[in-house]
Amino acid sequence: MVIANPIYDIVFKRLMENDRVAKFFMGTLLEENIEAVEVKPQEFIYSKDYEKSTPGKKKFIKQQIKEQLSINFFRLDFIAIILTESGERKKVLIEIQKVKNNIDLMRFRNYLGEQYKREDMVNNEKHILPITTIYILGFNLPEIETACIKVERNYKDLIAKKIIHIKSDFVEKLTHDSFIVQVNRITERYQTSLDKLLSIFEQSNFLDGGKIIKDFKHKIDNEDLKMITDILHHTGVDPEQKKLIEIEQEAWRSINALLENQERDYIKTIGEKNIALGEKDKALGEFKKELDLMTKELMEKNKIIEDFKIKYNS
Repeated sequence: MVIANPIYDIVFKRLMENDRVAKFFMGTLLEENIEAVEVKPQEFIYSKDYEKSTPGKKKFIKQQIKEQLSINFFRLDFIAIILTESGERKKVLIEIQKVKNNIDLMRFRNYLGEQYKREDMVNNEKHILPITTIYILGFNLPEIETACIKVERNYKDLIAKKIIHIKSDFVEKLTHDSFIVQVNRITERYQTSLDKLLSIFEQSNFLDGGKIIKDFKHKIDNEDLKMITDILHHTGVDPEQKKLIEIEQEAWRSINALLENQERDYIKTIGEKNIALGEKDKALGEFKKELDLMTKELMEKNKIIEDFKIKYNS
């Protein structure tokens, strides 16, 4: 089955606009029963209103890149209602952040800090919601080889040296669990619900050089997965959607080129400074040699004077 690659922001956004898909995606990762979701999107702006032949398109993209470089990762915020095993309903803020490149961690931290300031309406009253973050990475964490990890908190009694199983509202709103997906580490494993969810992000079996569409070879054996693959199939064969994905590709190529140029300029500047410092160190070294020689000559002269004084006084 031909499907679009959901690593692209436009494709992923189209997936997550479907309530059932969003609940399946988050519920499978969090291992929770997501009863309802409300999406609050924030995302990188692409020049999708511009055709490739539009005059000034490259200039427009470059300007967008400069303006948006500090937020060059895709974000979706969801208000989710989770039905717990005890029958309790709790409302949480789930953040999904998807990024292709290993960008400055401060951008993630700054955005997360802004989210901690947010208040949302619960029963017509403002409340600070607990936060859960999901990071979808288009690059590899060299220290971690698995495709999907959960970074979770626990309450540990340091006096009794045991885990506390009761939750505190105060603690829940000041700390959060995180889930990380490394798409390049997803394998062909296809057993659990999580495996089947991750399989759509598998970066293999591409049918084009741009890695826009691929052949989904796994058996589709549940309704949630069928809905996901149907959406991805229609996106992948739609010429207009494909054009938007190509524009996104071009925007990211421009971003990468800009970052590479900045890196080259930085390395060049550092190199020039190192050369200047090297020449300065060389000059200081030569000066030190001359100073040592002058000191040695002065000491020899002082010795001659002292010897003369001793001889004269005697």
